[in-house]
Amino acid sequence: MKAVVLARVSTEEQKEAGNSLPAQQARLRNYIDRTNLELIREFIFDESASKEVRKEFEKVVDFLKEQKETVALCCDKIDRLSRDFLVGIVELERLRREGKIELHFASDGINRIHQNSNAGELFVFNVLVAASQNFSNSISDNTKRAFEQKRRNGEITGQPPIGYKSVPLDAKKRTRSDVVPDPETAHIVQKLFELYATGNHSLTTLWKEAKKFELKGKNGKIVARSVIEIMLKSEFYYGFAYSKKYNLRYPHKYECLITKDLYDKCKEVREGRKKKPSQMDTKPFIFRGLLTCKNCGCLMSPEIKKGKFIYYSCTNAKGICKRIYVPEKTLLKPVQDVFDAFASIPEEVQERLVSELRKMNEGEKIFHDREISRIQTEYKRVQGRINSLLDMRLDESITKDDYDKKLQELKDQQYQLEIEQSEYTKADHEYHIHVGTVLNLSRRIGDIFESSEIEEKRAILNFLLQNPVVEDKKLVFTLRKPFNTVLELASCPTGLRGQGSNL
Repeated sequence: MKAVVLARVSTEEQKEAGNSLPAQQARLRNYIDRTNLELIREFIFDESASKEVRKEFEKVVDFLKEQKETVALCCDKIDRLSRDFLVGIVELERLRREGKIELHFASDGINRIHQNSNAGELFVFNVLVAASQNFSNSISDNTKRAFEQKRRNGEITGQPPIGYKSVPLDAKKRTRSDVVPDPETAHIVQKLFELYATGNHSLTTLWKEAKKFELKGKNGKIVARSVIEIMLKSEFYYGFAYSKKYNLRYPHKYECLITKDLYDKCKEVREGRKKKPSQMDTKPFIFRGLLTCKNCGCLMSPEIKKGKFIYYSCTNAKGICKRIYVPEKTLLKPVQDVFDAFASIPEEVQERLVSELRKMNEGEKIFHDREISRIQTEYKRVQGRINSLLDMRLDESITKDDYDKKLQELKDQQYQLEIEQSEYTKADHEYHIHVGTVLNLSRRIGDIFESSEIEEKRAILNFLLQNPVVEDKKLVFTLRKPFNTVLELASCPTGLRGQGSNL
């Protein structure tokens, strides 16, 4: 009788426990020699027996169907054939009953199952298949429980996103690993979020920036535009993981690349563009997309007249405005006046302001320390509740579902407290350099604006102006904080206001 060999592995443990492909192959060839079978084909592959779709196994079945005479399908053990009655066994059982194949097992208690096997032999065969299926189901249950515990511990169960990498904790056990920021890509991810939050970049321009930075995905290739969009929507970067299979959002324990505030700014930009879809103009304009009409709230659209003069006019989408054209130079005039006022701040006034604010910082320091102490006390209180909750679970006074739900709630509280403490710490660090930096930038912002490219000028205006509108051919706006305070200072450079004033 002709024979076909089937040797299969699905895990590293099987390879290391004597079930490697060469070991199975050797035992099966020896079995064929002992039983005087004629070997016509060998199928050697690596594939799980628990998959619903088994491409390599299907190739074996197709080959058996093509044979004109009865063929012996030889496996080392029954679990090398299948671990599930519904996956593979049904089709082979049909071929066995029709007398087209026999099933031979070299290392199991039952050696041969054929068309005329008696009830006892079939019973033993079915029991062995059921045992294999039970083993597979047990592994699946253990894996689910392990993943549930990992999520409770704030760990992820899959690959980390771009900007992170997995680091083995134990060289011998590759399944144990930690997730840390990738030094090659983490700073690029941070930069992309910062750029998008300015509102001056679309997904396409941000993708181009990513290509300049040579940001690569897990496949080693430059990331696609769709990947950038997924990154901007991922909460993982500020502290939350998501299990798509279980639709579960939970805080993770790894280092965050961005703050929630930065994520929210990017979200506002993204959702704002959905509400006001606009087509990017092929030509760059300083005020493109930044100005609205005071009368009707529609966008001001730029046009080029006579090949070189730039004018803005209301799009009149609501049909209630007259199309009045305003030169770009006219709109830039009040902005230039602000730049000139900034430049007029004397250096000695700048130094006096910084000195006065440092004195006021003493009160800020007391407030800061009090808030940090409050946050730490609240964090310890929540941790105490978590410990008490665990005791209740161990005493079985609450159910597992109630425990998981309450634990998730308490962990969320701790995560929010960690974010709050991080923001206070960051604010305390930045306060010492903030005033001097803003004043120094303000005095030079006119020169910076004049020497910048169009997109850079747009970024400066977006950073400086708040709610700019066009009213009666004039640009009307307010300055964002703290530049509004700097402008007040520029209007009275001969002295500072009283210390009680809101500087």
